[in-house]
Amino acid sequence: MVKDVVDCEIRVRYAETDQMGIAYYANYLVWFEVGRSEFCRKRNFSYAELEKMGYKLVVTEAYCKYRNAVRYDDAVTIRTRLKDLNKRILTFGYQIIRKEDGEVAAEGESRHLCVDASARPRSLPPEFLKRLAG
Repeated sequence: MVKDVVDCEIRVRYAETDQMGIAYYANYLVWFEVGRSEFCRKRNFSYAELEKMGYKLVVTEAYCKYRNAVRYDDAVTIRTRLKDLNKRILTFGYQIIRKEDGEVAAEGESRHLCVDASARPRSLPPEFLKRLAG
């Protein structure tokens, strides 16, 4: 499958932390979305364009394994790759990496199903499959 990755950097904002100054666990899924959006952008894959054609990508599965804490103001790299791609289902893999020491703070996946306006599974348009495959 596609082996290359797209990295983007964020800095943990105060609003993303708990009382201990550690990033709140649910934010990692939001950061995965940031990485996924950047991955798609780099491949000229536009969610907005896909939706105008009557398709949506719904999340059917997501998980995150937490390994090391990130704290307020830490710079982190969101590393995203496309792990699997077929006509209807896309699976992305993610790592959240602390820039300071290169430690993997978290890793996970999300799986997405292409559906039409009636929420019925459909194949992605061929041009979108080609863009994602890079």
